[in-house]
Amino acid sequence: MANTRGRRRRFGAVRQYRSGSWTASYLGPDGERIRADETFETKKDAEVWLSQVEADLSRGDWRAPDVGAVNFRIYAEKWVEERELAVRTVDLYKHLLRLHILPTFGALDLDEITAPRVREWRAERLRTTKAKTTVAKAYRLLKGIFETAVDDDLVSRNPCRIKGAGKEFAAERRIATVAQVDALADAIGIRWRLMVYLGAYGPMRPEELAGLRRRDVDLDNLVIRVRVAEPERTNGKRAPGETKSDAGVRAVVLPAFLRKEARQHLAWFAEKGPDGLLFVGEKGAPFRRTSFGRKWRRARVAAGLPDGFRFYDLRHTGHTLSTRSGATLKDTMVRAGQSSEKAALIYQHSDEERQRDVAAGLDDLVRAERAKHHSEDYAHHPEEPTGS
Repeated sequence: MANTRGRRRRFGAVRQYRSGSWTASYLGPDGERIRADETFETKKDAEVWLSQVEADLSRGDWRAPDVGAVNFRIYAEKWVEERELAVRTVDLYKHLLRLHILPTFGALDLDEITAPRVREWRAERLRTTKAKTTVAKAYRLLKGIFETAVDDDLVSRNPCRIKGAGKEFAAERRIATVAQVDALADAIGIRWRLMVYLGAYGPMRPEELAGLRRRDVDLDNLVIRVRVAEPERTNGKRAPGETKSDAGVRAVVLPAFLRKEARQHLAWFAEKGPDGLLFVGEKGAPFRRTSFGRKWRRARVAAGLPDGFRFYDLRHTGHTLSTRSGATLKDTMVRAGQSSEKAALIYQHSDEERQRDVAAGLDDLVRAERAKHHSEDYAHHPEEPTGS
């Protein structure tokens, strides 16, 4: 079709078609001739395009034209599979992909997903999704996938460039009073009382509570050893594994007022044998998040706590009360099984003896609050005289 051959150039070649438009081509690093995927109105436009390609080659920024022609769905799903992620994180990422990301980008190639398309997608998600934190999570996931695509030289630049779009602005976490924790424990039922108390005064994560065995409880020394976590996946199955961080494996000294609660629970509800689960449902099976959630919601109403108060917020309650009882930041971190990269914390120390001091302070605080609460109740509702 071409009838005019351009003069020889130092890099690449340009040619004119019968229609009058121009094309350009060059030899790639592998020796294969690569032709522009567009035509140009003038010879100068074609030569400018070649000059840009030459500059990319000299800077090391050159990419093969079809290198980004990788389907996003395939790449994203492989991205999740290749990472060593906690099972709950895998479930979260697959959920975000399925509901929020793939419906828009699943049929596109990586190099077809541009910054304007990402901005349009985020704006649409914010309009139609009530939970802004979910949109932030989805954006962070999309950005993370493209960070890897840039490292893989499949795209030259990450299209996720919206400043602050991946940040979550969660409301300040609520804390419960000692009286409210007691009210939750009373309302949720005797089988689950200890779980509420360990969530608040442990303070232990739900997946850590799910993994506790009878052998983890030392009643003589009032210590519970957290060794594993058993999060429940979206399919309802448990996924036994390591705790959230290395700091999650720990010995938690309980305040003395929980001795009776722990003893009764072991006698009445825990599975038999050293490997028996500490918490099981009414039918003897590992408890399910959905069934426990119903009990939790009813107990929350009975205790007068707001709808947004989650079981996980008991941990925040425990943090706050431990601090009030004299615990240092490091003490609180050790007790809750949290890690930190702050260099100052490396030089602080919190051993088991210090944990006993913290537990004793927590015991004194809770007992004092309970006594105060009972005194106030008596002041408002004095007993009727029994005689005249």
